[in-house]
Amino acid sequence: MESDDGCHGDQGATLHAVSSAVLAVTRHLSVHEVLQVIVRAAAQLLDARYAALGVPDDEGSFAEFVVEGISDEEWERIGPLPRQHGMLAAMLHGDTPKRLRDIRREPEFEGWPVAHPVLKDFLGVPILDGEDVLGIIFLANKRRPGGFTADDEELLTLFAAHAAIAITNARLYEHNRELTIVAERNRLARELHDAVAQKLFSLRLTARTASALADRDPVRTVKELEQVERLAAEALAELRAVIFELRPADLADGLVASLRKHVEVLDRVHETAVRIAADEAVVLPEEHEAVAFRITQEALYNALRHAGAQTVQVRLGTADARAVLEVSDDGSGFDASDTDPQGGLGLASMRDRAYAIGGELTIDAAPGQGTTVRLEVPL
Repeated sequence: MESDDGCHGDQGATLHAVSSAVLAVTRHLSVHEVLQVIVRAAAQLLDARYAALGVPDDEGSFAEFVVEGISDEEWERIGPLPRQHGMLAAMLHGDTPKRLRDIRREPEFEGWPVAHPVLKDFLGVPILDGEDVLGIIFLANKRRPGGFTADDEELLTLFAAHAAIAITNARLYEHNRELTIVAERNRLARELHDAVAQKLFSLRLTARTASALADRDPVRTVKELEQVERLAAEALAELRAVIFELRPADLADGLVASLRKHVEVLDRVHETAVRIAADEAVVLPEEHEAVAFRITQEALYNALRHAGAQTVQVRLGTADARAVLEVSDDGSGFDASDTDPQGGLGLASMRDRAYAIGGELTIDAAPGQGTTVRLEVPL
Protein backbone atom coordinates (compact mmCIF):
# COMPACT_ATOMS: atom_id res chain seq x y z
CA MET A 1 0.00 0.00 0.00
CA GLU A 2 2.79 2.38 0.91
CA SER A 3 4.45 1.73 -2.43
CA ASP A 4 1.21 2.41 -4.33
CA ASP A 5 0.60 5.60 -2.37
CA GLY A 6 4.13 6.74 -3.14
CA CYS A 7 3.65 5.98 -6.83
CA HIS A 8 0.37 7.87 -6.98
CA GLY A 9 1.95 10.73 -5.08
CA ASP A 10 4.79 10.97 -7.60
CA GLN A 11 2.33 10.85 -10.50
CA GLY A 12 0.19 13.54 -8.91
CA ALA A 13 3.22 15.77 -8.35
CA THR A 14 4.33 15.23 -11.94
CA LEU A 15 0.90 16.02 -13.37
CA HIS A 16 0.72 19.13 -11.21
CA ALA A 17 4.17 20.23 -12.42
CA VAL A 18 3.20 19.68 -16.07
CA SER A 19 -0.10 21.50 -15.58
CA SER A 20 1.66 24.46 -13.93
CA ALA A 21 4.24 24.60 -16.71
CA VAL A 22 1.58 24.52 -19.46
CA LEU A 23 -0.46 27.23 -17.74
CA ALA A 24 2.63 29.41 -17.39
CA VAL A 25 3.34 29.08 -21.12
CA THR A 26 -0.20 29.83 -22.28
CA ARG A 27 -0.45 33.05 -20.24
CA HIS A 28 1.85 34.85 -22.66
CA LEU A 29 1.20 36.15 -26.18
CA SER A 30 4.61 37.47 -27.24
CA VAL A 31 6.55 34.78 -29.12
CA HIS A 32 9.81 35.64 -27.36
CA GLU A 33 8.14 35.58 -23.94
CA VAL A 34 6.54 32.21 -24.75
CA LEU A 35 9.95 30.76 -25.69
CA GLN A 36 11.53 32.05 -22.48
CA VAL A 37 8.77 30.59 -20.33
CA ILE A 38 8.99 27.23 -22.15
CA VAL A 39 12.72 26.98 -21.49
CA ARG A 40 12.40 28.00 -17.84
CA ALA A 41 9.48 25.65 -17.23
CA ALA A 42 11.22 22.70 -18.92
CA ALA A 43 14.37 23.17 -16.84
CA GLN A 44 12.33 23.28 -13.63
CA LEU A 45 10.11 20.39 -14.68
CA LEU A 46 13.03 18.02 -15.30
CA ASP A 47 15.53 19.49 -12.83
CA ALA A 48 18.08 20.39 -15.52
CA ARG A 49 21.04 22.70 -14.96
CA TYR A 50 20.89 24.03 -18.52
CA ALA A 51 18.08 24.41 -21.05
CA ALA A 52 17.81 26.02 -24.47
CA LEU A 53 15.27 26.41 -27.25
CA GLY A 54 16.12 27.24 -30.83
CA VAL A 55 13.71 28.35 -33.56
CA PRO A 56 15.37 27.98 -36.97
CA ASP A 57 15.39 30.53 -39.76
CA ASP A 58 15.81 29.86 -43.49
CA GLU A 59 19.47 30.86 -43.62
CA GLY A 60 21.15 28.14 -41.57
CA SER A 61 20.96 29.99 -38.27
CA PHE A 62 18.29 30.65 -35.64
CA ALA A 63 15.59 33.29 -35.66
CA GLU A 64 15.28 32.85 -31.89
CA PHE A 65 17.56 31.12 -29.39
CA VAL A 66 16.81 31.39 -25.69
CA VAL A 67 18.65 29.76 -22.80
CA GLU A 68 18.25 29.04 -19.11
CA GLY A 69 21.08 28.51 -16.64
CA ILE A 70 23.60 30.76 -18.40
CA SER A 71 24.24 34.28 -17.15
CA ASP A 72 24.34 37.32 -19.43
CA GLU A 73 28.10 37.54 -18.92
CA GLU A 74 28.60 33.88 -19.87
CA TRP A 75 26.34 34.30 -22.90
CA GLU A 76 28.37 37.29 -24.06
CA ARG A 77 31.60 35.30 -23.79
CA ILE A 78 30.10 32.42 -25.77
CA GLY A 79 29.60 34.74 -28.74
CA PRO A 80 27.15 34.80 -31.68
CA LEU A 81 24.05 32.63 -31.95
CA PRO A 82 24.85 29.03 -32.90
CA ARG A 83 24.52 27.85 -36.47
CA GLN A 84 22.51 24.84 -37.57
CA HIS A 85 25.30 22.28 -37.47
CA GLY A 86 26.28 19.17 -35.57
CA MET A 87 23.81 18.05 -32.94
CA LEU A 88 21.55 21.07 -33.51
CA ALA A 89 21.26 20.31 -37.23
CA ALA A 90 20.54 16.64 -36.53
CA MET A 91 17.74 17.61 -34.15
CA LEU A 92 16.24 20.14 -36.56
CA HIS A 93 16.13 17.69 -39.44
CA GLY A 94 14.67 14.85 -37.44
CA ASP A 95 11.40 14.30 -35.65
CA THR A 96 12.49 12.05 -32.80
CA PRO A 97 13.91 12.84 -29.34
CA LYS A 98 17.55 12.21 -28.54
CA ARG A 99 18.70 11.14 -25.05
CA LEU A 100 22.40 10.72 -24.31
CA ARG A 101 24.47 9.77 -21.29
CA ASP A 102 27.39 11.91 -22.45
CA ILE A 103 26.94 14.20 -25.44
CA ARG A 104 30.70 14.81 -25.62
CA ARG A 105 31.22 11.28 -26.94
CA GLU A 106 28.90 11.80 -29.89
CA PRO A 107 30.42 12.36 -33.37
CA GLU A 108 27.88 15.15 -33.93
CA PHE A 109 29.14 17.03 -30.87
CA GLU A 110 31.31 19.58 -32.65
CA GLY A 111 31.88 23.29 -33.04
CA TRP A 112 30.93 24.27 -29.50
CA PRO A 113 32.52 27.55 -28.34
CA VAL A 114 35.38 27.37 -25.85
CA ALA A 115 33.45 29.50 -23.35
CA HIS A 116 30.40 27.22 -23.51
CA PRO A 117 29.55 25.41 -20.24
CA VAL A 118 30.60 21.77 -20.10
CA LEU A 119 27.68 19.56 -21.08
CA LYS A 120 27.31 15.89 -20.24
CA ASP A 121 23.93 14.15 -20.07
CA PHE A 122 21.60 15.47 -22.74
CA LEU A 123 17.92 15.33 -23.68
CA GLY A 124 16.65 16.98 -26.85
CA VAL A 125 13.09 16.99 -28.19
CA PRO A 126 11.76 18.59 -31.40
CA ILE A 127 8.78 20.93 -31.13
CA LEU A 128 6.51 19.76 -33.93
CA ASP A 129 3.53 21.25 -35.72
CA GLY A 130 2.43 18.29 -37.80
CA GLU A 131 5.51 17.43 -39.86
CA ASP A 132 7.07 20.87 -39.45
CA VAL A 133 9.79 21.40 -36.85
CA LEU A 134 9.02 24.69 -35.10
CA GLY A 135 12.14 24.39 -32.98
CA ILE A 136 14.09 22.18 -30.63
CA ILE A 137 14.23 22.19 -26.88
CA PHE A 138 17.13 20.52 -25.17
CA LEU A 139 18.23 20.04 -21.59
CA ALA A 140 21.64 19.17 -20.19
CA ASN A 141 23.24 18.19 -16.89
CA LYS A 142 20.37 16.83 -14.81
CA ARG A 143 20.95 17.86 -11.22
CA ARG A 144 20.05 14.47 -9.76
CA PRO A 145 22.51 11.61 -10.42
CA GLY A 146 21.83 9.14 -13.19
CA GLY A 147 21.06 11.46 -16.07
CA PHE A 148 17.80 11.78 -17.96
CA THR A 149 15.45 8.80 -18.02
CA ALA A 150 12.89 7.41 -20.44
CA ASP A 151 10.20 8.96 -18.24
CA ASP A 152 11.93 12.33 -18.57
CA GLU A 153 11.93 11.93 -22.34
CA GLU A 154 8.22 11.12 -22.37
CA LEU A 155 7.47 14.07 -20.10
CA LEU A 156 9.46 16.55 -22.20
CA THR A 157 7.81 15.23 -25.39
CA LEU A 158 4.40 15.86 -23.84
CA PHE A 159 5.45 19.34 -22.78
CA ALA A 160 6.85 20.06 -26.27
CA ALA A 161 3.44 19.25 -27.79
CA HIS A 162 1.84 21.90 -25.58
CA ALA A 163 4.71 24.27 -26.36
CA ALA A 164 3.99 23.89 -30.10
CA ILE A 165 0.41 25.03 -29.54
CA ALA A 166 1.57 28.00 -27.45
CA ILE A 167 4.16 29.07 -30.05
CA THR A 168 1.66 28.78 -32.91
CA ASN A 169 -0.93 30.74 -30.93
CA ALA A 170 1.58 33.49 -30.10
CA ARG A 171 2.65 33.73 -33.75
CA LEU A 172 -0.96 34.01 -34.89
CA TYR A 173 -1.62 36.68 -32.27
CA GLU A 174 1.42 38.72 -33.32
CA HIS A 175 0.44 38.38 -36.99
CA ASN A 176 -3.11 39.48 -36.20
CA ARG A 177 -1.75 42.38 -34.18
CA GLU A 178 0.39 43.48 -37.13
CA LEU A 179 -2.66 43.37 -39.39
CA THR A 180 -4.64 45.34 -36.80
CA ILE A 181 -1.92 48.01 -36.64
CA VAL A 182 -1.95 48.33 -40.44
CA ALA A 183 -5.74 48.58 -40.45
CA GLU A 184 -5.62 51.19 -37.68
CA ARG A 185 -3.06 53.27 -39.58
CA ASN A 186 -5.26 53.16 -42.66
CA ARG A 187 -8.29 54.17 -40.62
CA LEU A 188 -6.44 57.09 -39.03
CA ALA A 189 -5.28 58.17 -42.47
CA ARG A 190 -8.91 58.22 -43.60
CA GLU A 191 -9.93 60.18 -40.51
CA LEU A 192 -7.22 62.78 -41.10
CA HIS A 193 -8.17 62.98 -44.76
CA ASP A 194 -11.87 63.40 -43.99
CA ALA A 195 -11.15 66.00 -41.31
CA VAL A 196 -9.37 68.49 -43.54
CA ALA A 197 -9.74 67.42 -47.18
CA GLN A 198 -13.06 69.17 -47.79
CA LYS A 199 -11.85 72.45 -46.29
CA LEU A 200 -8.58 72.30 -48.21
CA PHE A 201 -10.49 71.63 -51.44
CA SER A 202 -12.72 74.66 -50.76
CA LEU A 203 -9.65 76.72 -49.89
CA ARG A 204 -8.03 75.81 -53.21
CA LEU A 205 -11.13 76.76 -55.23
CA THR A 206 -11.48 80.04 -53.35
CA ALA A 207 -7.83 80.89 -53.95
CA ARG A 208 -8.26 80.23 -57.68
CA THR A 209 -11.32 82.48 -57.76
CA ALA A 210 -9.41 85.26 -56.00
CA SER A 211 -6.56 84.92 -58.47
CA ALA A 212 -8.93 85.15 -61.45
CA LEU A 213 -10.65 88.26 -60.02
CA ALA A 214 -7.50 90.07 -58.92
CA ASP A 215 -7.41 92.52 -61.85
CA ARG A 216 -11.14 92.80 -62.60
CA ASP A 217 -12.80 93.06 -59.16
CA PRO A 218 -10.45 94.09 -56.32
CA VAL A 219 -13.26 94.37 -53.75
CA ARG A 220 -14.45 90.81 -54.35
CA THR A 221 -10.86 89.62 -54.44
CA VAL A 222 -10.36 90.91 -50.89
CA LYS A 223 -13.48 89.03 -49.76
CA GLU A 224 -12.27 85.82 -51.42
CA LEU A 225 -8.87 86.17 -49.73
CA GLU A 226 -10.59 86.65 -46.38
CA GLN A 227 -12.47 83.43 -47.11
CA VAL A 228 -9.16 81.70 -47.87
CA GLU A 229 -7.80 82.84 -44.51
CA ARG A 230 -10.91 81.60 -42.69
CA LEU A 231 -10.85 78.20 -44.38
CA ALA A 232 -7.13 77.80 -43.68
CA ALA A 233 -7.70 78.61 -40.00
CA GLU A 234 -10.58 76.11 -39.80
CA ALA A 235 -8.52 73.39 -41.48
CA LEU A 236 -5.64 74.01 -39.09
CA ALA A 237 -7.94 73.91 -36.07
CA GLU A 238 -9.55 70.70 -37.32
CA LEU A 239 -6.18 69.07 -37.88
CA ARG A 240 -4.94 70.10 -34.44
CA ALA A 241 -8.09 68.66 -32.85
CA VAL A 242 -7.60 65.32 -34.61
CA ILE A 243 -3.93 65.17 -33.62
CA PHE A 244 -4.80 65.94 -29.99
CA GLU A 245 -7.55 63.35 -29.86
CA LEU A 246 -5.27 60.60 -31.19
CA ARG A 247 -1.85 61.53 -29.83
CA PRO A 248 0.02 59.05 -27.57
CA ALA A 249 -0.87 59.15 -23.91
CA ASP A 250 1.19 61.08 -21.37
CA LEU A 251 0.38 59.37 -18.08
CA ALA A 252 2.95 61.02 -15.84
CA ASP A 253 0.15 62.12 -13.48
CA GLY A 254 -1.66 58.77 -13.51
CA LEU A 255 -4.71 57.51 -15.36
CA VAL A 256 -7.42 59.48 -13.55
CA ALA A 257 -5.66 62.85 -13.80
CA SER A 258 -4.79 62.23 -17.46
CA LEU A 259 -8.38 61.30 -18.28
CA ARG A 260 -9.69 64.44 -16.56
CA LYS A 261 -7.24 66.64 -18.48
CA HIS A 262 -8.12 64.99 -21.78
CA VAL A 263 -11.86 65.32 -21.19
CA GLU A 264 -11.54 68.99 -20.18
CA VAL A 265 -9.76 69.86 -23.43
CA LEU A 266 -12.26 67.94 -25.57
CA ASP A 267 -15.15 69.65 -23.78
CA ARG A 268 -13.66 73.04 -24.68
CA VAL A 269 -13.01 72.37 -28.36
CA HIS A 270 -16.21 70.50 -29.24
CA GLU A 271 -19.84 71.57 -29.17
CA THR A 272 -20.69 68.19 -27.64
CA ALA A 273 -20.58 68.20 -23.82
CA VAL A 274 -17.89 65.82 -22.56
CA ARG A 275 -18.10 64.80 -18.89
CA ILE A 276 -16.16 62.51 -16.55
CA ALA A 277 -16.88 60.77 -13.25
CA ALA A 278 -13.83 58.89 -11.96
CA ASP A 279 -12.90 57.11 -8.75
CA GLU A 280 -9.56 58.60 -7.69
CA ALA A 281 -8.62 55.34 -5.94
CA VAL A 282 -8.43 53.33 -9.18
CA VAL A 283 -4.78 52.55 -9.93
CA LEU A 284 -3.59 50.09 -12.56
CA PRO A 285 -0.13 48.87 -13.63
CA GLU A 286 1.56 51.37 -15.94
CA GLU A 287 1.09 49.25 -19.07
CA HIS A 288 -2.59 48.70 -18.26
CA GLU A 289 -3.15 52.41 -17.68
CA ALA A 290 -1.63 53.21 -21.07
CA VAL A 291 -3.97 50.73 -22.78
CA ALA A 292 -7.01 52.01 -20.86
CA PHE A 293 -6.19 55.59 -21.84
CA ARG A 294 -5.71 54.66 -25.50
CA ILE A 295 -9.02 52.81 -25.61
CA THR A 296 -10.71 55.83 -24.01
CA GLN A 297 -9.16 58.09 -26.67
CA GLU A 298 -10.49 55.85 -29.44
CA ALA A 299 -13.97 55.64 -27.92
CA LEU A 300 -14.14 59.41 -27.38
CA TYR A 301 -12.90 60.08 -30.90
CA ASN A 302 -15.60 57.82 -32.35
CA ALA A 303 -18.32 59.41 -30.22
CA LEU A 304 -17.32 62.97 -31.09
CA ARG A 305 -16.74 62.35 -34.79
CA HIS A 306 -19.44 59.90 -35.73
CA ALA A 307 -22.21 59.71 -33.12
CA GLY A 308 -23.79 63.16 -33.45
CA ALA A 309 -24.18 63.11 -29.66
CA GLN A 310 -25.14 65.97 -27.37
CA THR A 311 -23.33 64.45 -24.38
CA VAL A 312 -20.46 62.00 -23.98
CA GLN A 313 -19.79 60.56 -20.52
CA VAL A 314 -16.61 58.87 -19.23
CA ARG A 315 -16.92 56.76 -16.06
CA LEU A 316 -14.15 54.98 -14.17
CA GLY A 317 -14.80 52.80 -11.13
CA THR A 318 -14.53 49.26 -9.78
CA ALA A 319 -16.77 46.20 -9.63
CA ASP A 320 -15.99 42.63 -8.54
CA ALA A 321 -12.22 43.24 -8.18
CA ARG A 322 -12.06 44.74 -11.65
CA ALA A 323 -11.51 48.26 -12.90
CA VAL A 324 -14.43 49.32 -15.09
CA LEU A 325 -14.06 52.11 -17.65
CA GLU A 326 -17.03 53.24 -19.72
CA VAL A 327 -17.43 55.77 -22.52
CA SER A 328 -21.09 56.33 -23.39
CA ASP A 329 -22.92 58.75 -25.65
CA ASP A 330 -26.51 59.66 -26.48
CA GLY A 331 -25.86 59.76 -30.20
CA SER A 332 -27.04 57.86 -33.25
CA GLY A 333 -25.63 54.49 -32.21
CA PHE A 334 -25.15 51.65 -34.67
CA ASP A 335 -25.84 47.97 -35.13
CA ALA A 336 -23.44 46.30 -32.68
CA SER A 337 -23.58 43.08 -34.72
CA ASP A 338 -21.87 44.94 -37.57
CA THR A 339 -18.17 44.35 -36.92
CA ASP A 340 -17.11 47.16 -39.24
CA PRO A 341 -19.58 50.03 -38.74
CA GLN A 342 -19.12 53.26 -40.65
CA GLY A 343 -16.10 51.95 -42.52
CA GLY A 344 -14.29 50.86 -39.35
CA LEU A 345 -14.24 52.55 -35.96
CA GLY A 346 -11.16 50.80 -34.58
CA LEU A 347 -13.27 48.37 -32.53
CA ALA A 348 -11.04 45.41 -33.42
CA SER A 349 -8.00 47.40 -32.36
CA MET A 350 -9.62 48.27 -29.03
CA ARG A 351 -10.55 44.64 -28.38
CA ASP A 352 -7.02 43.49 -29.18
CA ARG A 353 -5.56 46.07 -26.80
CA ALA A 354 -7.93 44.95 -24.03
CA TYR A 355 -7.17 41.27 -24.60
CA ALA A 356 -3.41 41.90 -24.47
CA ILE A 357 -3.68 43.06 -20.82
CA GLY A 358 -6.12 40.37 -19.74
CA GLY A 359 -9.12 42.66 -20.04
CA GLU A 360 -12.46 42.46 -21.79
CA LEU A 361 -14.07 45.02 -24.08
CA THR A 362 -17.80 45.05 -24.78
CA ILE A 363 -19.87 47.31 -27.02
CA ASP A 364 -23.49 48.09 -26.21
CA ALA A 365 -25.08 49.94 -29.12
CA ALA A 366 -28.23 50.12 -31.20
CA PRO A 367 -29.41 52.48 -33.95
CA GLY A 368 -30.82 55.64 -32.39
CA GLN A 369 -29.97 54.57 -28.83
CA GLY A 370 -26.39 55.69 -28.38
CA THR A 371 -23.27 53.65 -27.69
CA THR A 372 -21.44 52.44 -24.59
CA VAL A 373 -17.89 51.10 -24.79
CA ARG A 374 -17.02 49.18 -21.60
CA LEU A 375 -13.53 48.02 -20.62
CA GLU A 376 -13.02 45.69 -17.65
CA VAL A 377 -9.50 44.97 -16.35
CA PRO A 378 -8.55 42.82 -13.34
CA LEU A 379 -7.15 44.87 -10.45
